[in-house]
Amino acid sequence: MNKIYDVTVTITPELPTWPGDPGVVLERVNKIEEGANANVSHLDIGVHTGTHVDAPVHFLPGEKGIESLDLEVLIGPALVVEIPEDAGQLTADVLAASGLDGDVKRVLFKTRNSRYWQEQSKEFHTDFIGITADGAEFLVKQGVKLVGIDYLSVAPYKKSRPTHEILLRAGVIALEGVDLSQVSPGTYQLYCLPLKLGGSDGAPARVVLLEA
Repeated sequence: MNKIYDVTVTITPELPTWPGDPGVVLERVNKIEEGANANVSHLDIGVHTGTHVDAPVHFLPGEKGIESLDLEVLIGPALVVEIPEDAGQLTADVLAASGLDGDVKRVLFKTRNSRYWQEQSKEFHTDFIGITADGAEFLVKQGVKLVGIDYLSVAPYKKSRPTHEILLRAGVIALEGVDLSQVSPGTYQLYCLPLKLGGSDGAPARVVLLEA
C-alpha cells in the first residue's frame, strides 16, 4: 500500500488558535475509575480550530455552509508545492514562479509555516506566510478549485478579507492548518473530510495524503 501522510494537526488544549477564537476544551467528564460505565469526554472548540475548511458563508453573508461543499473537490489528486523560505508572502509573482499550471485543481503550499507544527509551537505566530489578494486572483485564473496552506489562514495576518472573498466567491475551497512538515513536494491523492455541520462557516477536518 502506498504511504499515507496524516497532515492533520492534533487537537489538544495546547493547540494555538486564532486570536479571539475559542480555545480548546477537551476534558473527561465520565470516568471508569470513578464508577462510570464508560469513559466519556466533552469537547468545546471553534469551527476554525486546527486543520479545518472554510465555507463560503465564513466571509460571504447568505452563502452556503460547510455541509454544501463538493466531495469531488475535497477528494482527488493534489499538488504539494514547496515555497522557498525567502519568498515572503504568496503574491501572484511568487505563485507564478512556483511552477503551477492550468492542470492543477488542488494545491497545498508548504512554506516555512510548517516548522511551527514540527516544533509543536504553542504560540500563535502572526508572521505566518499567507496568500495575498493578487495571489488569490492568480489561483482563480489558473482554475484551482482547492487551495491549502500550512497555517491557520490562507491569508496573511490582519489581511484576511480580500483573499478569502476572492477565493470563496470563485468557489475555491480553502483548507487551512495542514501540517506538511513531513511531506515532500509532489503529487498525492488528497482526502479531506470536514465535519458535516449544518450551516456552519467552517469545520475541523481529518486530512490525509496518499502517495501517488
